[in-house]
Amino acid sequence: MKLDNQNVLITGANRGIGLGLAEMFARGKTHLHLVVRKDEPELVTHLKNLGALSVRVWLADLSARDQVENLVKDIQSQGVIIDVLVNNAGLLTGGLIEEQPLDEIYQMFQVNLLSLVHLTRGLLPDMIKRGHGKVINNASVSAFMHFPCATTYAASKSAVVAFTDCLDLELKGTGVTTLCLITPGIKTRMFDEISKKYGKNIEVPNDYISAEEYSERVKDAILSDHKFLFPRGLTALGLGISKYLPGVFKWATNRRFHR
Repeated sequence: MKLDNQNVLITGANRGIGLGLAEMFARGKTHLHLVVRKDEPELVTHLKNLGALSVRVWLADLSARDQVENLVKDIQSQGVIIDVLVNNAGLLTGGLIEEQPLDEIYQMFQVNLLSLVHLTRGLLPDMIKRGHGKVINNASVSAFMHFPCATTYAASKSAVVAFTDCLDLELKGTGVTTLCLITPGIKTRMFDEISKKYGKNIEVPNDYISAEEYSERVKDAILSDHKFLFPRGLTALGLGISKYLPGVFKWATNRRFHR
């Protein structure tokens, strides 16, 4: 799939991976639609300077179902065409399950999973009607690498993988495709939160790359029409062990975990 002149909607586009993706798409000469919680004129100017053909901001708090629904209705009622939907927004939960605040768990599932499903359901019919489009969902290595203290977060990301995989089968012959990002450690504010939420009970790996580098990998996956983007290096090794040698993975993980 080409990038230039496409209409790309990105959730959580003002920081971290979302910002890196927005910058990558801007350099690719696209029309950007940014879903954020507050207006950021400097971000719009920044992305236009990088090459975005246009930048439009949509204000919505994805932790609130009614705001997600209003976002979908606004896009539909205004006849806005979305060629690429990037469900990137995410929240991190962590710690022993009995110590995780229940409100944070519900909010995380709403942002990481339910809003993703909601937006896809709302914007997909127009893509199918036009016979063109791509849905990109940001999952995580946590979907496969099941660490202690990641119970709820890993559950949300595992669900994203399953949703995307099933959706890809449904879209056969429609001209609409999917890409699931099995995201490794990316040096963002969320990455810095991992040690705070997990560090009390488990030694946290410190293997990461920049959002800019990862965004370039995402671009390559889009241009090549890949279905999945898996990590590289040590993270790829750990992912392989967790999938094909689960006993070894659990043994190694348990050595780093304590209550």
